[in-house]
Amino acid sequence: MTPRPAGALAGSPDGGWGWVVAGSAFLVNGLSYGLLRSLGLALPDIAEHFGRTSQDTAWVSALALAVQQAASPVGSALSTRWGARPVVMIGGVLTSLGFLFSAFAGSLLHLYLGLGVLAGSGWALAFAPALGTLSRYFSRRRVLAVGLALTGNGASSLLLAPALQLLLDAFGWRGALLLLGAVTLHLIPCGALLRPLELPGDPLAPPRGLFAALGLGLFTRPAFLVFALGTALVGGGYFVPYVHLAPHALDRGLGGYRAALVVAVAAVADAGARLACGWVADQGWVPLPRLLALFGALTGLALLAVGLVPVVGGQEAWGGSLLAAAGAYGLSAGSYAPLVFGVLPGLVGIGGVVQATGLVMLLMSLGGLLGPPLSGKGLTEPADSPYPYSPTLLLGSKASKLLSPSSQAS
Repeated sequence: MTPRPAGALAGSPDGGWGWVVAGSAFLVNGLSYGLLRSLGLALPDIAEHFGRTSQDTAWVSALALAVQQAASPVGSALSTRWGARPVVMIGGVLTSLGFLFSAFAGSLLHLYLGLGVLAGSGWALAFAPALGTLSRYFSRRRVLAVGLALTGNGASSLLLAPALQLLLDAFGWRGALLLLGAVTLHLIPCGALLRPLELPGDPLAPPRGLFAALGLGLFTRPAFLVFALGTALVGGGYFVPYVHLAPHALDRGLGGYRAALVVAVAAVADAGARLACGWVADQGWVPLPRLLALFGALTGLALLAVGLVPVVGGQEAWGGSLLAAAGAYGLSAGSYAPLVFGVLPGLVGIGGVVQATGLVMLLMSLGGLLGPPLSGKGLTEPADSPYPYSPTLLLGSKASKLLSPSSQAS
């Protein structure tokens, strides 16, 4: 048996230091997804500086998100081998270096490499290990803790978006990126808070070989295989509103500020539902796989409702029906998010939860890369909404989850 790491805890505390880990994961989520969501504010200034189009600069954020999601299994593998603490801390260093390098960019290629590849890789090393470690610290209140951590995205967006705009006005995009590089260094103390934890079911020795380190052997478990396929399908519809909700509101005749209100309603409902569903799931009234199937199906129906909302009266109209549909989507999608990661320990065992987290993020990103472009084909015609294409993916994947084996690890 491998020796216990210094400062390691034995057994899942289900509280105590686990809440510190939840706070750390909250900040990691905010400094990765939250910062990435706000980064778009700097892209117009960058496009103007280099004389490029907004489509060219949009690839900076797209590449960062793609690298972060696709490289998540690598972060999980390194965390399984050497522990989450050093991996997350190294991720913080890489992210900060990516922003620092980009602040002195001489071309758009430098931004692709700095923010897209280097910072994206740093975020990949930080997010999946932090969230996987959090799942190991909780048993009875696991979904609530995960839901709390996942609200870091929305909370960070509310704070970082106006702060970034102030930095852009005061220091320009180069100064703003330089200061953001300093902010992302806070990922280092977040990683330091992830104390090693020994649990029954952990492997006796670190995995050897690339196949074992990435956790690809988890696909031999029927329950996880069905879940993984469903997750890839979910990604095809789940991320559609991230890209198309605001343009869809404008397409339905709402003015700019009212279209922004639609997005805000969905975001607030999403954040609140993550905490509420986490608490409900931990009460044990309904098995987690059934809750997952329920809220996945409701998310699909809510997306369908958003797509079927008729054209409103004009730009001065509030679009009450679209606001209600967007709120319903936020509630259902927010409830779904913590359940995805909360069900993993029952599917793969506590020893494989970190690796499973990275694989799930990778599979969701594959669907997410295809869903928004395919659904966006209908945006040029008001009558052809992008949303009816996504619920079929969500509902089909949820049906497969209802047929999945028991949530207990095989």
